[in-house]
Amino acid sequence: MTKVGDASDVTIRAGRPEDAEAMHRAILEMGHGLGMEAKITSTAEDFRRCGFGSEAAFGSFVAEAGGELVGLCLYFPIFSTWRGRPGVFVQDLYVDQRLRGQGVGERLLREAASWSKARGGDYLRLAVDAENLAAQRFYERLGIAWQKADREHAAYGDAFRALADAND
Repeated sequence: MTKVGDASDVTIRAGRPEDAEAMHRAILEMGHGLGMEAKITSTAEDFRRCGFGSEAAFGSFVAEAGGELVGLCLYFPIFSTWRGRPGVFVQDLYVDQRLRGQGVGERLLREAASWSKARGGDYLRLAVDAENLAAQRFYERLGIAWQKADREHAAYGDAFRALADAND
């Protein structure tokens, strides 16, 4: 692992296909830190296939220091029918342990918000693990408030297939 100094050595740029392995490692590390690494079934190839090109399912910004990925913001565009405006959903925000608390995560979020604003967006949403109190405090310091009125629901596995296959 490269020796990383402080956040002043970090540059932010758009993710590229050649970042797929490092991006996947970052997600695995994030999952490990939450005690959920075993739930991660994605591969670096999934990142390369789905995150780049004209049909990309997501966008990404990476923080880099000394040629090493030390931060990741994986996002995708969203639209609010109530607001009548586009926005951005941050799916994952990762900062290498060595640089946490030095503003790298904030810089990545600002980059995603700026990306959205340049496309007419006026909001940012994200979800955070209910037990990740440090992340919740970080987001709240930035003005990213917990939405008491919203509750996220999801369908995975058999439940998703039942929905998707209902019209076959």
